[in-house]
Amino acid sequence: MKPIEDRRLARVARICVALPEAVRQDMDRHAAFTVRKRTFAYFLNDHHGDGIVGINCKVLSGDNAKLVAEHPDRFYMPAYLGSKGWVGLRLDRDPTDWAEVTELLRGSYWLVAPKRLAESVAREAEEEEEEQPKTKARSASKRRS
Repeated sequence: MKPIEDRRLARVARICVALPEAVRQDMDRHAAFTVRKRTFAYFLNDHHGDGIVGINCKVLSGDNAKLVAEHPDRFYMPAYLGSKGWVGLRLDRDPTDWAEVTELLRGSYWLVAPKRLAESVAREAEEEEEEQPKTKARSASKRRS
């Protein structure tokens, strides 16, 4: 019988594998997400007994320290990777802001992926942002009818 997958891992995996050429690699209760053999995210569940369930993502230089300093209840400096510009985001604290999780995962992908793939994700994000106000306006007009 296959063990039940952690719901947080399942959600992170859906976000990651939707990105161009992203691949999931399972490692016991953990998972790595890669693009062309370059890792852009980890899902870690009690990594080395730290009790944390979270994701580790690459961020812009210095952003990891800022995020940890400003939001120490949610962000942490991951072992081994913090010094390389990565940050950890806890998924074991409710409520989880899945828009923030998505933004971090996409941003990490953008920093790690080959330029053409990264640009396609950036264009997609811009198109989504442009469509959001239109969608809200349409929803408002439908409610008025």
